[in-house]
Parts: sequence; C-alpha cells; structure tokens
Amino acid sequence: MSLLIGIDGGGTKTHAVVTNLQGEKLFDCFAGPSNFLILGTEKVSGTILELIDTCRTYLHVDYEAISTVVLGTTGAGRRPDAELLENDFQSFLKQKNISPINFRVESDARIALEGAFSGNPGSILIAGTGSIMFGKDQKGNIHRVGGFGRFIGDEGSGYALGKKALTAIAKSFDGRGEKTMLTGLLGEKFGISSSEKLITEVYKNNFDIASAAPLVLQAAGMGDTTASTIIESETDELLLHIKAMKEKIAEEILSIAFIGGILSSKNNYSDLFTKKIEEQISGCKVKPPDYPPEFGAILMAQTFFKK
Repeated sequence: MSLLIGIDGGGTKTHAVVTNLQGEKLFDCFAGPSNFLILGTEKVSGTILELIDTCRTYLHVDYEAISTVVLGTTGAGRRPDAELLENDFQSFLKQKNISPINFRVESDARIALEGAFSGNPGSILIAGTGSIMFGKDQKGNIHRVGGFGRFIGDEGSGYALGKKALTAIAKSFDGRGEKTMLTGLLGEKFGISSSEKLITEVYKNNFDIASAAPLVLQAAGMGDTTASTIIESETDELLLHIKAMKEKIAEEILSIAFIGGILSSKNNYSDLFTKKIEEQISGCKVKPPDYPPEFGAILMAQTFFKK
C-alpha cells in the first residue's frame, strides 16, 4: 500500500489527512500548532511525526508505506524557511532511527489555493486575522498580492478592522472623535471602559487586536456610523487586491474563493464586499472552495510523488 499525507498546519492546531494515491480519504487526525518560526523546527518536527504515527497506527502500516507527506503551514511562504523545516525534519527522523520520508513544506496559502480549485487555475482571497491573495494562472504560475503583515499591510483583515475600532474608541474616550457604539460593545465584551484600561490591555496585556473585529460588524449592523465607515474602507482595500490580481493573471474570468472567517462566513462585511465586486469589477466569479486546505496538500503530494 502506498499512502499520501496532506497536512494543514496553523498557529493553534494541525490537521492531517491520509489518502491512497488516487486521493481517496482513509483517515484524518489532529495535533497541536505547527508554526515553526515561533515554536522551532524540532517541536514542529515532533508534531509532524506524531501525526504520521497516528495515521500509521490506524491503518496498520509501516513507514515505507508513506510515499509523500506535504505540510502547508504558517511561516513557510519563503522557500529558504520551508527548506529549513524540511531538512530539520529529516535530521529529526535520523535521530529516531527512522528512514527518510519524502517530505515537502509549502505555505498554508498555497495548499489552500490548490484545494480551492482542485489544482486548477483560480485565486483565493484570505481575510482572517491577516490578509493576502494568491492566484494561479493557466501556465501554473503563482501570483501574490498583499501579505505584508500587520505593520505595513493586512488590509481588510480582522486585525485591520480591530485596530481601526480601537483607534475610534480611543478618540471617543478623549473627545477627539464622534461617539460610537463600539465603545459600549468593547466594555461589555472585554471590560474595557476607559482610556487607561484600553492602554493597559493593548500595551501591557497584549490584547488581541483582531478580537475586536466582530464588534465592528455588530455595531455596523446596529447602524453605527463609525463602524459602517470602517467596513466601507476595508472592503475597498480588498477590492484593490482583486484588481491587482486580475491584472497579474490577465484572464477573461477571474475565479475567486474566499478563505478565512471574516469573508467565508455570511455577515454584513462579506455581503457588502461581494456586492462591491459585482458592481465594480467585471469578469469575476466568486465560488466556494472545492476542497479544504489539507486536500490541497494531498493534490500537491500527488504531484511530488509523480516526480
């Protein structure tokens, strides 16, 4: 028996699926986080081996049955970083007296792109805590827009919404800005009801900025002007991502799948954004992803196995 393992790694959990060479699912399992830039390659190597062993145990096979493993994870967007984990994983196996396994590391966005369009051309717009857009053209070339991180990018993301919400609340506390329902909602959910408390939570207690994003959607739904303005602004930023990607791919129809909770779930933010695409950008088709990211990793594993 020859098996493929596709792994979707993230900052909180890692999901592995094992299939035969035809991509038929046989088993799946979960383990801890796999952001190796934060946790280190040794710890993440242990997590990967744990997942492989769980799959082996369930299917009653040895290591030689594992033909290819592809991990798509946070922090692997640059090939030198991905190769660092690839090499360190093989060293980890050697320490355990385990023969090398055909192992490939890709970015979490790349496996999401492959899964969303079954390996065919298309583009994904990711808007969760951060934001980035990836596209694949007819020649198989990969294009990227955004993804510059929270300091100089991440427009349209949960972080961007949360940051603007907290800025508006800070101004409201001071009297420098208009009153907003966001202030009361922040107090109700997080117990932050003064400028002093806001400063302490953000700068001393590492408040999760993106966690304030749902308050923006809630306040906008209640007719709050400040929240509605934030949503208008950030959806416009995401439109710029699509316009830039359309120029790069240069196809008559640009197929787009949304990834990440803020866009993939139905809410006033995603509804407004979808409406703006329809009204302002011709030749775009928004569709649900064909498969989840871990199956995108399987599709890539099939390709690497054939090589």
